[in-house]
Amino acid sequence: MSEWAIPSAVFANEWHLKASSNIRELKNHPYLKAFASHLMPRPADIDRDLKISEVSRLMPWHGYVNTKDILHSLNRLIDDCAEGKQVFYSFYEDKNRADQTGLFFFRGKPGAPFALICPGGGFAYVGSLHEGFPLAQSISEKGFNAFVIQYRIGGARVACEDLAQALAWIIDHAKELEVAPTGYSLWGGSAGARIAAYLGSYGSAAFGAAETPRAAAVVMEYTGHTDYTDKDPPTYAVVSRNDPIADHETMRQRLLRLSALGISTKFRLCNYAGHGFGLGTGSDAEGWLNEAVEFWIKQLKDK
Repeated sequence: MSEWAIPSAVFANEWHLKASSNIRELKNHPYLKAFASHLMPRPADIDRDLKISEVSRLMPWHGYVNTKDILHSLNRLIDDCAEGKQVFYSFYEDKNRADQTGLFFFRGKPGAPFALICPGGGFAYVGSLHEGFPLAQSISEKGFNAFVIQYRIGGARVACEDLAQALAWIIDHAKELEVAPTGYSLWGGSAGARIAAYLGSYGSAAFGAAETPRAAAVVMEYTGHTDYTDKDPPTYAVVSRNDPIADHETMRQRLLRLSALGISTKFRLCNYAGHGFGLGTGSDAEGWLNEAVEFWIKQLKDK
């Protein structure tokens, strides 16, 4: 595998990853090796001796990690690269920050609005494999554009700075990326949902980036975030009753407070999905993403 040649687009499916593929194969994959470490929860994980079917061991705060969902999105990146599409972008000019961050782009229809997805991981890792790429793949299949951010770990402040900078960069490059610069949505799970909510509440300029239009919607999965403003965007939230980390009543009360301010909200309470369920495949949270996209579409129509 370490001596792979670049395959043609016609035969790209022959280079698809499988459940039995070792994570180290990503490091040398002809289409992924340039940004392989950015795919991982932590950059050093690229050297782990694990199969893709075992990556849940790298994301201890996530549940219902589905190998099929992960492979579907990773192989989508391979297919896009085979077609000559750029899938990974740096949004910082500073090399030190650029080495720790990046954006993965799952294209939808040219000119459509975009979703910017911020995976969680307790600010100790970034769970894009489970909570980022599969969501982006599903959103792009619905015609929207979708980005997944790798942000710096270490705390909410630097993560918010990175999300703000990434958002400003996307909007500044909207024409070349072929995405609408307005009507976007911010998505996040757990710690990532806190970051998305902060950006929705206070805007990119509050975190050191260029000022941008406010989000059309914020989509939050399982977080105990309580902060809000009367300028918050319409908000969709999903959580499970048996979540051991994010209290469902805390999430419900936050949305009730937003509703009392006249802000559109929608709350979905599941029963047995636990914490960090991503798409929720195999749990009673499955299908929540379709509902969240419909909520976003409604906000676009109501503008």
